[in-house]
Amino acid sequence: MWFAVTVTFFLLRLLPGDPALAIADPGMTEELRAKLLADYGLDRSLGVQYWEYLTQLAQGNLGVSFRQNQPVLDILLERLPWTLLLAGSALAVTVALGIPLGVLAATHAKSGLDRFIQVGGITGQSLFVPSIGVLLLYVFGVQLGLLPIGGAMDGDATGAAAWGSIAVHLILPCLSLVLVQLGSYVLTLRSTLIDALGEDYCTLARAKGMPQRRVVWRHALRNALLPTTTLVGLQLGFLVGGAVLTESIYAYPGVGRSIFEAVGQLDFPVLQGAFLMLAFAVIVANLLTDVAYGLLDPRVRTA
Repeated sequence: MWFAVTVTFFLLRLLPGDPALAIADPGMTEELRAKLLADYGLDRSLGVQYWEYLTQLAQGNLGVSFRQNQPVLDILLERLPWTLLLAGSALAVTVALGIPLGVLAATHAKSGLDRFIQVGGITGQSLFVPSIGVLLLYVFGVQLGLLPIGGAMDGDATGAAAWGSIAVHLILPCLSLVLVQLGSYVLTLRSTLIDALGEDYCTLARAKGMPQRRVVWRHALRNALLPTTTLVGLQLGFLVGGAVLTESIYAYPGVGRSIFEAVGQLDFPVLQGAFLMLAFAVIVANLLTDVAYGLLDPRVRTA
């Protein structure tokens, strides 16, 4: 976390432009402009700014937004649920589709079905989030008019209608992320499951008369899921990066959208707080991945 905080702090200062322009009106007098910069600590050296930021961070203070003049924590907490909903939905759909497709490809290895699934997986890995997002937006939102083209919900929706509106607005952003990352899960699971089915314990189970379906789902799949579990943790980083682009394309009011807006405004406090929050999420995801490893493979717990 300290490394993420430090790198983020200094890299943001390399962005071209003057953050003072996000705060001060060009028509202000020089005295008023200097006072405003002093209030935000931008008149101090980088070393002093860094130390003051760490001091405030240790007290749970992420600073105040240059542009919105609101506490960064309040801004991010307001948008975080939308990002969690988008990323969580995309991850859940990806895993729900990836496991059966991977099993289907592995159990029909070298068949036409297997090749079709592999081609689809490789194609998905080759897609770029903004490209597929704009394409889906144009086809389903503009041309067909089946789905909303932006936002997270209808402003006048309440009760059950509000939840329905949220679900409808979530379809295109979620689909954009799923299409891009699904191939990795399918291809990884297919490869590891084929290897697992060739192991001695699966051969022995079949020799004892156990049906192939049970061999796959009861014995082989559990071991084959280990690399896929690792991929789930690593893909959270992709979801974070993909969410910035996806939320920007669909004007989805999440943390990623805040990052996109703050970059153009050189709003350092918002960028620092958002990256800190996302770094924490990735660290927690990797920790949970390690715990899941122990649950799936008892050998890990005794290593």
